[in-house]
Amino acid sequence: MKLENRKDYRKRRHMRLRQKVAGTAARPRLAVAVSNKNVYVQFVDDDAGATLASASSLPLKAKLNKETAKQVGEAAAKAAAEKGISLVVIDRGGHKYHGIVREVVEAALANGLKVNDKPAEKEAE
Repeated sequence: MKLENRKDYRKRRHMRLRQKVAGTAARPRLAVAVSNKNVYVQFVDDDAGATLASASSLPLKAKLNKETAKQVGEAAAKAAAEKGISLVVIDRGGHKYHGIVREVVEAALANGLKVNDKPAEKEAE
Protein backbone atom coordinates (compact mmCIF):
# COMPACT_ATOMS: atom_id res chain seq x y z
CA MET A 1 0.00 0.00 0.00
CA LYS A 2 1.53 3.27 -1.11
CA LEU A 3 0.92 6.14 1.26
CA GLU A 4 0.13 9.44 -0.37
CA ASN A 5 0.38 12.10 2.30
CA ARG A 6 1.19 12.93 5.93
CA LYS A 7 -2.32 12.08 7.06
CA ASP A 8 -1.91 8.50 5.83
CA TYR A 9 1.43 8.17 7.61
CA ARG A 10 -0.12 9.46 10.85
CA LYS A 11 -2.98 6.97 10.56
CA ARG A 12 -0.47 4.14 10.09
CA ARG A 13 1.51 5.24 13.17
CA HIS A 14 -1.71 5.46 15.17
CA MET A 15 -2.80 1.95 14.20
CA ARG A 16 0.63 0.62 15.16
CA LEU A 17 0.35 2.39 18.51
CA ARG A 18 -3.19 1.09 19.11
CA GLN A 19 -1.96 -2.49 18.84
CA LYS A 20 -0.05 -1.87 22.07
CA VAL A 21 -2.32 0.57 23.92
CA ALA A 22 -5.80 -0.31 25.14
CA GLY A 23 -7.98 1.22 27.83
CA THR A 24 -9.99 -0.60 30.47
CA ALA A 25 -12.56 0.59 32.99
CA ALA A 26 -9.87 0.69 35.69
CA ARG A 27 -7.31 2.41 33.46
CA PRO A 28 -8.93 4.16 30.47
CA ARG A 29 -7.10 5.38 27.40
CA LEU A 30 -6.49 9.14 27.33
CA ALA A 31 -6.91 9.73 23.59
CA VAL A 32 -5.65 13.07 22.24
CA ALA A 33 -6.90 14.21 18.83
CA VAL A 34 -5.57 17.37 17.21
CA SER A 35 -7.11 19.18 14.25
CA ASN A 36 -6.02 22.43 12.63
CA LYS A 37 -8.24 24.52 14.89
CA ASN A 38 -9.04 22.45 17.99
CA VAL A 39 -7.79 19.75 20.31
CA TYR A 40 -9.98 17.01 21.77
CA VAL A 41 -9.39 14.62 24.68
CA GLN A 42 -11.41 11.51 25.48
CA PHE A 43 -11.14 8.89 28.20
CA VAL A 44 -12.06 5.62 26.50
CA ASP A 45 -12.86 2.18 27.93
CA ASP A 46 -12.01 -0.08 24.98
CA ASP A 47 -13.44 -3.19 26.66
CA ALA A 48 -16.92 -1.66 26.78
CA GLY A 49 -16.41 0.53 23.70
CA ALA A 50 -17.49 3.63 25.61
CA THR A 51 -16.24 7.15 26.20
CA LEU A 52 -16.14 7.82 29.94
CA ALA A 53 -15.31 11.54 29.88
CA SER A 54 -14.14 14.16 27.41
CA ALA A 55 -12.88 17.72 27.00
CA SER A 56 -12.05 19.96 24.06
CA SER A 57 -10.97 23.45 23.09
CA LEU A 58 -14.35 24.22 21.47
CA PRO A 59 -15.84 26.09 24.47
CA LEU A 60 -12.67 28.16 24.86
CA LYS A 61 -13.06 29.74 21.39
CA ALA A 62 -9.36 30.58 21.41
CA LYS A 63 -6.66 30.09 18.81
CA LEU A 64 -4.98 26.69 19.13
CA ASN A 65 -1.63 27.12 20.86
CA LYS A 66 0.21 25.69 23.86
CA GLU A 67 -1.73 27.82 26.35
CA THR A 68 -5.03 26.56 24.98
CA ALA A 69 -3.67 23.01 25.11
CA LYS A 70 -2.80 23.45 28.80
CA GLN A 71 -6.35 24.63 29.52
CA VAL A 72 -7.77 21.59 27.72
CA GLY A 73 -5.49 19.30 29.73
CA GLU A 74 -6.69 20.88 32.97
CA ALA A 75 -10.33 20.55 31.88
CA ALA A 76 -9.70 16.90 30.93
CA ALA A 77 -8.22 16.16 34.37
CA LYS A 78 -11.21 17.82 36.03
CA ALA A 79 -13.67 15.80 33.89
CA ALA A 80 -11.78 12.59 34.72
CA ALA A 81 -11.81 13.38 38.45
CA GLU A 82 -15.60 13.87 38.33
CA LYS A 83 -15.92 10.35 36.87
CA GLY A 84 -13.47 8.86 39.38
CA ILE A 85 -10.65 8.28 36.89
CA SER A 86 -7.11 8.56 38.26
CA LEU A 87 -4.98 6.07 36.25
CA VAL A 88 -4.75 6.40 32.47
CA VAL A 89 -2.75 5.11 29.54
CA ILE A 90 -1.73 7.70 26.92
CA ASP A 91 -2.77 7.51 23.25
CA ARG A 92 -1.12 10.33 21.31
CA GLY A 93 -3.08 9.56 18.15
CA GLY A 94 -0.08 8.95 15.92
CA HIS A 95 1.32 12.42 16.58
CA LYS A 96 4.78 13.08 17.98
CA TYR A 97 4.89 13.67 21.72
CA HIS A 98 5.71 17.37 21.54
CA GLY A 99 3.94 20.68 21.13
CA ILE A 100 0.17 20.57 21.59
CA VAL A 101 -0.03 16.86 22.49
CA ARG A 102 2.68 17.18 25.12
CA GLU A 103 1.10 20.26 26.71
CA VAL A 104 -2.29 18.53 26.96
CA VAL A 105 -0.86 15.39 28.55
CA GLU A 106 1.47 17.17 30.95
CA ALA A 107 -1.27 19.56 32.10
CA ALA A 108 -3.57 16.59 32.73
CA LEU A 109 -0.84 14.78 34.68
CA ALA A 110 -0.06 17.92 36.69
CA ASN A 111 -3.73 18.14 37.70
CA GLY A 112 -4.08 14.74 39.29
CA LEU A 113 -3.97 12.04 36.62
CA LYS A 114 -1.35 9.30 36.80
CA VAL A 115 0.18 7.11 34.10
CA ASN A 116 0.90 3.54 35.04
CA ASP A 117 3.06 1.61 32.59
CA LYS A 118 2.50 -1.77 34.23
CA PRO A 119 -0.13 -4.05 32.66
CA ALA A 120 -3.35 -4.43 34.65
CA GLU A 121 -2.72 -8.16 35.25
CA LYS A 122 0.54 -7.47 37.09
CA GLU A 123 -1.07 -4.82 39.31
CA ALA A 124 -3.52 -7.38 40.73
CA GLU A 125 -0.74 -9.81 41.72
